[in-house]
Amino acid sequence: MKKNEIKKLSSKTMTDLRKALIEAKEELRTLRFDLSAGKVKNIQKAREIKKKIARILTFIKIQEEDSKK
Repeated sequence: MKKNEIKKLSSKTMTDLRKALIEAKEELRTLRFDLSAGKVKNIQKAREIKKKIARILTFIKIQEEDSKK
């Protein structure tokens, strides 16, 4: 993930982050089905999506902690 994408994530609101999380999880789910069916050969894509999900969750956690203060 590039620095620009990380900056975009940090500037998003909580609802936008949650929508992005749902979309990323759905993308991972469809990729897993395609991998098991043999449609996709790029296994690295799954790793990238998992990292994207982790980053989104990190920004959600940061915003939740900031809102508690």
